[in-house]
Amino acid sequence: MIEVGRLRALDAVASYGTVLAASAALHCTPSAVSQQLGKLERETGATLVEKDGRRIRLTEAGRVLATHAAKVLAALDEAEAALAAQRDTVTGRVTIAAFATACRGLLPHALHRLAADHPDLRTGLVEGDPHHALDLLQRGHVDLAVLDDWPEAALTWPAGIATEELGLDVADLVVPTGHRLASTAGPVRRDQLFGERWIAAPPGAICYEWLMRVLPGVEPDFLVGEFETQLTLVASGLGVAMLPRLARPTLPAGVVTLAVAPRPTRRVTVAWRAASAARPALQETVAALRESWARSYG
Repeated sequence: MIEVGRLRALDAVASYGTVLAASAALHCTPSAVSQQLGKLERETGATLVEKDGRRIRLTEAGRVLATHAAKVLAALDEAEAALAAQRDTVTGRVTIAAFATACRGLLPHALHRLAADHPDLRTGLVEGDPHHALDLLQRGHVDLAVLDDWPEAALTWPAGIATEELGLDVADLVVPTGHRLASTAGPVRRDQLFGERWIAAPPGAICYEWLMRVLPGVEPDFLVGEFETQLTLVASGLGVAMLPRLARPTLPAGVVTLAVAPRPTRRVTVAWRAASAARPALQETVAALRESWARSYG
């Protein structure tokens, strides 16, 4: 009989592509992952992985077994959730994946509330962009994900993922105080934003994808992930930026925020595997995030 731990090792390697990354996700050593894979190959009598330069890749047999492993692990999640619901206790561990501003603006209050109300519950947090967080959730490496997307760059929800929208986060234009638009009365129209030097998140980030869709043809001069750095560059007169309000840093001297029309909004959503929905710990975590959002936008 195939042991679940070995299936977890195979699933992690399928997700991350290297033994090192898989071991980090499973909170064990690389040698432990390699040993599990070796035992799994001996149990099945099949070669499941092969070297591909510095990485490893699944063989055809490995891909077949990895597909079934994901189904087995999902079924175990569902069984554990059902048992937890029967006990009606908030225990165990909940790991959350969230985008950077949610980590700053929502998670501190939510995690503090969970620690105070449910001391037997262990929590963990992983920062990552929405695409990565959703992948971690789907593969069972985290229990819950806090994600953001824009109407012009919407996420696609995989089968088996349940969601709840926390609310809409508004973005504003940030310009230097001496900028031509700084004294504009009323919202700035999007057609007034072409020809600017843009400071934006790097490619691959949701904010970057959104900007490319809203202002097609724009080529940002500065690609910076941290909002604090973006604001510093704007204050230095190097360009303009579009920043959401959630967890926005304190504005430095030398910048002005302006409303934009149509109003740019991003959706903030909490997602979990539907098979785990009955877990009291998961339900309490969603409730804590809902409360944290209300504190920020209530």
